[in-house]
Amino acid sequence: MHPSSSPLISALLAAGLLGASLGASAQTAEPSTAAAAKPEHSLSFNLGAVSDYRYRGISQSRLDPAISAGADYSHASGLYLGTWLSSIRWIKDGGGDAPMEWDVYGGYKGSAGPLGYDVGLLRYQYPSARLAVSPNTTEIYGALTYEMVTLKYSHALTNLFGVADSKGSGYLDLSANLDLGEGWSVVPHVGRQGVRHNGALAYTDYALTLNKDFGNGLSASAAVVGTNADKALYVTPSGRFTGRTALVLGIKYSF
Repeated sequence: MHPSSSPLISALLAAGLLGASLGASAQTAEPSTAAAAKPEHSLSFNLGAVSDYRYRGISQSRLDPAISAGADYSHASGLYLGTWLSSIRWIKDGGGDAPMEWDVYGGYKGSAGPLGYDVGLLRYQYPSARLAVSPNTTEIYGALTYEMVTLKYSHALTNLFGVADSKGSGYLDLSANLDLGEGWSVVPHVGRQGVRHNGALAYTDYALTLNKDFGNGLSASAAVVGTNADKALYVTPSGRFTGRTALVLGIKYSF
């Protein structure tokens, strides 16, 4: 997400938070009656394309298509590490020169009774950004999942994506994953981005996503995404509102 290059701010938000793979403890059983044990170590890769790269509801790609690639490692203990890269345009819109976002993250997933949990750290890096305030951002996050519902909070340990004096900003995310069967699922979402000492940049975002898993690593999505962000602050150089409600299409291949 990013605002326009007005005197109030140089640029805001990018990157996408991809969830990392969840490892699980292997169990032994008769092959005829139980699924095969999961490996202790797991490594996967992904390639993707979207009609508009939205992060927390705000376009990172000037409302145009974007491509991405990533890799994830997970251990049966619940530990995971990953990296993800995407093409972007918001840094250039803010007067910088970074065409790419590079994320590195790691954490631990587990369960306590009926609750699943996920805690970790995520670094958003913008090589050669050259903005007045560095857009490079570090967040810690924690999430709780009960059945199909997940509540997650992310907290900035640095300035938030090029916003001066914004250390300590937070994002609260509530979502659900509704399995429709035969590879179909629906994910409703609502989130609230707070920007410390920059209240005009705070906003709420929402999305309703339909996913289809075709098998063999191929999946697709269609999402209605929007925000109530300030239309004077979150704009492209040509004045287009980057938080507008729109249909976003995506395709992903994992291997």
